[in-house]
Amino acid sequence: MFDYLRYYLSPATLLFGVVGLYLGGNWVWLGLATLPLLAIGDSILPRDLAERRITSLFWAYIPVLLSCLLAFVSYSLLAWQMGSGTLDWYNVVGAVVSTGWIATIVGIPAFHELFHRREAFLRNIGLVLQVMYGDATREIAHLVGHHIEVDTVLDSDTARRGETLYTFGFRAARGSLTTSLQMECEALEKRGRGRWSIRHRIWRALAGMLIFQAMMYAVGGWAAVAACFTATMLARFLLESFNYFQHYGQVRVVGSQIKKHHVWNHFGALSRSMTFEITNHSDHHLNSYLPFYKLKPDRDSVMLPSVFVCFMAALIPPLWHRLIIMPALKEWDLRYASSAERALARDQNRAAGWPDWFAEVGDGPVPART
Repeated sequence: MFDYLRYYLSPATLLFGVVGLYLGGNWVWLGLATLPLLAIGDSILPRDLAERRITSLFWAYIPVLLSCLLAFVSYSLLAWQMGSGTLDWYNVVGAVVSTGWIATIVGIPAFHELFHRREAFLRNIGLVLQVMYGDATREIAHLVGHHIEVDTVLDSDTARRGETLYTFGFRAARGSLTTSLQMECEALEKRGRGRWSIRHRIWRALAGMLIFQAMMYAVGGWAAVAACFTATMLARFLLESFNYFQHYGQVRVVGSQIKKHHVWNHFGALSRSMTFEITNHSDHHLNSYLPFYKLKPDRDSVMLPSVFVCFMAALIPPLWHRLIIMPALKEWDLRYASSAERALARDQNRAAGWPDWFAEVGDGPVPART
C-alpha cells in the first residue's frame, strides 16, 4: 500500500502551491517554499534503491492525473490573482516563480509519464498539457530524437562537458524545437503531403498554446497572460535544466547500442516519488513504454547526489564541475565507457579544458566511489 501512497507526494506538493495562490498575499510564496524543504529531505534521507510492489495501473495513475489537474489549477489561480490586482509587485514575482516551479518541475514528470503511454486517452492528456511549458511538440523530439540519439552529438538534450546550465538551456530549447519541426516535415513528406501542410503538428501546437493563453486572459486579462507566459518560460528553462542532469557529459557513438550506463540516476527517496521515477532513469531508456512503477534501480550505476543538490550546485558552474560531475564522469569513463566512448570523452575533456584522467590512471578500470 505504501508504494501506491508514496507517489501522492507530487500532488501534495502541488497542493501547497495551489493553496498559496488561492490565499494570495505573502502566501503565494508557499509553492516555492517547498523547494528547499524537498531538497533538504532528499539529501538527508538514505538513497532509495527499492523496487516497487505495484500491480494496478489504474490506482498507480491516480496521483499522476491529480498532478496534471493541479498544475492547470496553479496557472488558473495565478491568472485569477493577476486579474484581482491585489498583489504587491514582490508577490507577483513570488506567484510567477511558484507557479513556474510547482506546475512544471513537479507537474512535468506527470505530463512526461503520460505521453510515453500507449493508451490513447492517457497519451493525449500528456500531449495537450505540454502547453504549460511552451513546447507543445516536444514529445516528437523527445520520443523519436532523444530516446534514439541519447548521449550522441545528434542529441540536443545531452549537455556537453564544460557546458553550463545557462548556455545549455538555450541550446537545448532551440534544438528540441528544430528537431521536432524537421521530423514532422519529413514524416509528412513520406506520407505524400506538403512539409508545412495543415496536418503539421506545429499548427495544432500553436493553436493549443493560444487557447491556453486565451483561457488565462478570460480569467484575469492581459496581466494574467503576461504572468502565465512568464511562468511558462521559466518552466521551459527548468525543464531543460532537468535534462542537463540526466545525461551531462556522457558520450555514445552514433548508432551504437543504448545501455544502462548511458544515463545518470538520482536515487533520492523524495525525488524518485515526486518525479514519478524520472530520476530512476536507466530502465526508462531501455524500454520507454514501461510504466514508472516498473522501473528498476540500477544499483551498479555511478551514484550521483540528490537532483536538488545537483541543481543548486549547477547554479555555480565551477562548483558543479569540480565537486560533482568531474569525479562522476571520471568514474563513468574508466568503469563503464567502451574504448570508442573513451576516445570521445577524451576529446570532450580536452575541448572543455578539463584534466586528462586517462593519462593519470591509464586505460584500466577504477574502483567505484562509495
